[in-house]
Amino acid sequence: MGRLDDKVILITGAARGQGATEARQASAEGAYVLVTDVLDDLGGAVASEVGGTYHRLDVTSSGEWKSVVAQVVDTHGRIDGLVNKAGVFRHDTLLDDNEDNFRLITEVNQYGVFNGMAAVAPVMRDQGSGSIVNISSIAGMRGHRSIAYVASKWAVRGMTKSAAAQLGKYNVRVNSVHPGAIETDMLFDLGAETVDRLVDAVPMGRSAKPEEVGNVVMFLLADESSYVSGAEIVVDGALIAG
Repeated sequence: MGRLDDKVILITGAARGQGATEARQASAEGAYVLVTDVLDDLGGAVASEVGGTYHRLDVTSSGEWKSVVAQVVDTHGRIDGLVNKAGVFRHDTLLDDNEDNFRLITEVNQYGVFNGMAAVAPVMRDQGSGSIVNISSIAGMRGHRSIAYVASKWAVRGMTKSAAAQLGKYNVRVNSVHPGAIETDMLFDLGAETVDRLVDAVPMGRSAKPEEVGNVVMFLLADESSYVSGAEIVVDGALIAG
């Protein structure tokens, strides 16, 4: 018996990295997983691996969200969980010519999460249950040199709380997860020197495997977290605790 037996879980940004890991974990826990991304070959391979279905989804498009959600409901009759994982990162500061970066990051990281919640909320309301897990970052808990990324991740944190308050009466839970130094391409793309400096600042003395974030996400998707909503769970080895 798995914690997610018979649940239908939709995960964005699931073609690789943390999203793909969470797709595998959800499947191992008994869920039917809808893998979504814009990386068709990689997303299709993950869906095949986990016995799920791949849907191409540009999270910035409300029309694509409505189409995918309608297909899922027509096929499965319900959506029990949504993991808003899709996100992008760019280096920028207030002194850079960063308008294009700011718009891109806002569109994907913030508007994409809003689109996802708005698309599944009526389905979860009508079925009287559901769990939405929004992947933010420790950059949503404190400042960071990338002003656009910080803005988007603080927005995810705030939208999560607002959605949790609005949807609670329908038994729909909404929570945010805030990873720190997680061993994915997003971390490694920062460069070895930056990664070493970041990990050196972690009180636990190491970075984390994607599965360690996934374990928290699985808990929030499962019925065992039935009274957890509006929470922000930091997964960072105590990096921002000091």
